[in-house]
This record gives sequence, C-alpha cells and structure tokens, in this order.
Amino acid sequence: MLDEKHLPSNDVLESGASMTKSEPSDELDDGIDPIAEKKLLRKLDVSMLPLFTLVYCLNFIDRTAIGNAKIAGLEKDLGMVGFDFNIALTIFYVCYTVADIPSNLIMKRVGSIWIAILVILFGVVTLGTAFVRSYNELIVTRVLLGISEGGTISALVYLLSRYYRRKELILRTGIFFGLSPTLAGAFGGLLASGLLSVDDFGTVKSWRKIFFVEGIITTGVGLLLLVIIPSDPLKSRMLNEAERKLAIARLNADQIIKTNGKREPTTLKLVARSFNIWTMVCSLGFLMINVSFQGLSLFLPTVVNSLGHYTVVEAQLRTVPPYAAAAVWCLIVVFWSFYMNQRATPIIVSLLLEIAGYGLAIGTKNPHARYAACFLSLIGSDPCGPMFLIWGTDNAAPDTMRAVTTAAITGIGTIGSVIAVWTYLPKDAPNFHNGNSVNLAMASVAVLMTFFGALYLRWENAKRDRGERDHRLLGKMEDEIQNMGYRHPKFRYQI
Repeated sequence: MLDEKHLPSNDVLESGASMTKSEPSDELDDGIDPIAEKKLLRKLDVSMLPLFTLVYCLNFIDRTAIGNAKIAGLEKDLGMVGFDFNIALTIFYVCYTVADIPSNLIMKRVGSIWIAILVILFGVVTLGTAFVRSYNELIVTRVLLGISEGGTISALVYLLSRYYRRKELILRTGIFFGLSPTLAGAFGGLLASGLLSVDDFGTVKSWRKIFFVEGIITTGVGLLLLVIIPSDPLKSRMLNEAERKLAIARLNADQIIKTNGKREPTTLKLVARSFNIWTMVCSLGFLMINVSFQGLSLFLPTVVNSLGHYTVVEAQLRTVPPYAAAAVWCLIVVFWSFYMNQRATPIIVSLLLEIAGYGLAIGTKNPHARYAACFLSLIGSDPCGPMFLIWGTDNAAPDTMRAVTTAAITGIGTIGSVIAVWTYLPKDAPNFHNGNSVNLAMASVAVLMTFFGALYLRWENAKRDRGERDHRLLGKMEDEIQNMGYRHPKFRYQI
C-alpha cells in the first residue's frame, strides 16, 4: 500500500478515462452532453478531414513529382548519370527525417499556423524546381523540400490529437493519412501526363511544367491555410465558446491528469523519454512499411509495362486499380480498428496480405500474376503506416511526448524510403528480386514484432492492474506527477 502522505491530491490523480479499454467511463463523462458531442464531432470532421487530406495529397504529389519528371527527360536535361537520381532521392529523405522532430516542436510552440507555413514553403520549393538548370541546383531544391515537408504529416496528426480522443484518432488519421497516398499515387501520374500534353508556358517546358503547376497549386493552398487552418481548441475561431468548452472537456475526459487543454513546457527530459520501447517499435514498423510503399511505386509501372504496349496515359490508368483497392481496404481496416478498438490484429492481418503479395511476386514471372501481387502488396501495406503512427500516438503522453512521438515515428520511418531507393535499382528491373525479397523479409519481421509487442503491452497493463507500478508515485511532487504521462500507474496502453 502507498503511504497517503506521498500521494498527490485527488484532482491530480483523477483519471479522465478508463485507459484499460481506452474508452471513457460513464462517471468520467458526466457533464458532457452526448448530443452536443456528436454535433461537435461532425463539425470537426467536416472542417478538418477534407482539408488535411488535401494537404497531405499535395505533400505526397510534390515529393513524388520528380519520378514523373524523370520519365519526361529530367535526367537528360540536367546531365544526370549513374546513381545521380538515387542520390537526389536519398538526400530528400535524409533531410525529411532530420527535420521532423524539430518541426513538430516548433508546431507545439507556435501553433497550427506552422502547418500553413510548411505548405507554402514546399509549394514555393516545388515551383522553384521548374527553373533549375543543373544537377547541383536540383540537389539544393531536394534539401529544401525535405526540410519543409518533413514535419507536415506529424504536425497534422498532432493537431488532430488536440481535438479527438484516443479511440477517435485512429479513424480520422486513417481516413486522411491512409487515403492521401493512394489518391496521390492513383492520380498524380495522370496529372503529370495531362500537363505534359498541354502547350509550353514560355521557357517552362516538358517536365518543368509538372513542378510549375503543382508548385502554384500548393502555394495557393498554403496561403489559404493561413486563414482557414484550425488553431488550438483553446482559441479556435472554428468553434464558438460553448464548443471550445466542450472540446476541452473531451480532452480532460480522455486524460489521466486533467490539464484543461493547457500544454506543459517542453523539456529535454520529456523529449528523451519519448524515445521509449513502444515509440521505437512503431517507428521500425513504419520504416518497414515505407520500404514497401516506396518500392511499389517503382515496381508497379514495370509490371504494368510488361502487360502490353501502352501509351503513358494508358499505363498510368492501369496503376489506378491497385491503389483504389488499397484505399478501400484501408477504410475497412481503420473502421475495424475503430469499432473493435484494436490495433494489433488489423495490422497483422494486413501484413499477412503483404507477405502473400511479395511471395507471389518473387515466385512467378507471369506478368498477370505479378500484377495481382501488386494488389496484395499495396492492400497490405497501405493501412499499416497510419496504424503504426496512431498506435504510437495513442500510447504517448503527456503533450510534449505526443508531439515528439508523432514526429519520431514518421521521421525514423522515412528511412525506409531511403532503403527502397537503393534496393529497387534499375539494373534489377523488371523482376526487382532483391527489392521484393527485402520487403518479404521486412513484412515477416513486422508481423512478429507486432505480435510480441502487443503481448508486451498486455503484460504491462496487467502489472498496472495489479498495482505493481503504483510505487512510481512515491515521493513525487504534483508537477512531476502531471508530467508522468504514459508512466502513470493509471495509464493503460492501447492494444
């Protein structure tokens, strides 16, 4: 038993949620009108999800535009040879990884206006890429693009976590983060093909038109975001006074320590504590999924071309069905995860589909069978990225750790894209046996890691249920307890 003199006040210990099942208890939800809450949720969904989907679509299209530009003659015009293209991709992803955590800490400090600034920055960089005249200038734009795009997805997820409960976050993030890459992958190439077929804009010719138009669109959206991006619930103009109070009450009801929406100061201790076992598990899972998704963007066009002789537009059209199927499965998985309140099982099922896809791709040279393999691989990998990200975010507290964790998972996970760049090499085409083998191995490891990780979380929750972590409160001051976050004995991991 704990000595009462060492226990904090009742207000500090008051739990805002039944963390064992990640669902609020009836007692803790007293005072929250369920009808008003449903109305608020609808307003948040309508206001935020379409906007965030658009932002991440632009983010994804702008970063992958270089692939379409390559087909249109980028390498020839800039005198690129050998692995120059792979180096350019690698530099982008390295800068993306390095920028992620600092960017999200700035976001925590200055607010959601940072998202608008990031969109404007990577829009301007994309636009500027239309005017590069040498390989060195291209490298400069890839550095700037990586820095400006690096914090976007983590900032969007962090802002969502300021409005939605833990259980609600998976559905909302799954919708915008799961759908955006598939939508961008399905239609980004078609947009590029359309731009290549229109007349030149003065000196802006060929592949330069792709960067020029996409950069203008992104910059325009970024400028609009300066006005319409939702701010923190404490001062959001999107909500009226009653809705702001309800939003804060919902945050309190989902927290171990009630903070009334206020955020603790950022400290080096909290930042360092963010790199715990579970953050690293989700980061590695995200990394392994990224190898697959990036690699498929290289493998799928080759498979499509092996099916017959097609024009650029015809080939692009045949890449749409696998992405469309992946989008449907992603929605199924996030709704499954939301309503069943599970993370591990949907991830494992999806990873098994991915394993089947890569196994088929390695085991046959039949172009139609390999096309079917692309369906399975994309379907299996697409929902796992947002699932790992939200699983890590679900289990991160307090606020500083949540900001760092969302950035760490996406930042470390982006290393997977670097691996894909160097495992799917042109000399391995059209079978890409090495790249597909790497993905088969990584998906297999991810299944095992997910399974044993879920067992670890269940074991840790059981220890807390038995009171075996209560000693962490001994001798703690009230402010120390407020910053314990996921280490608090009353906190329960989402499984």
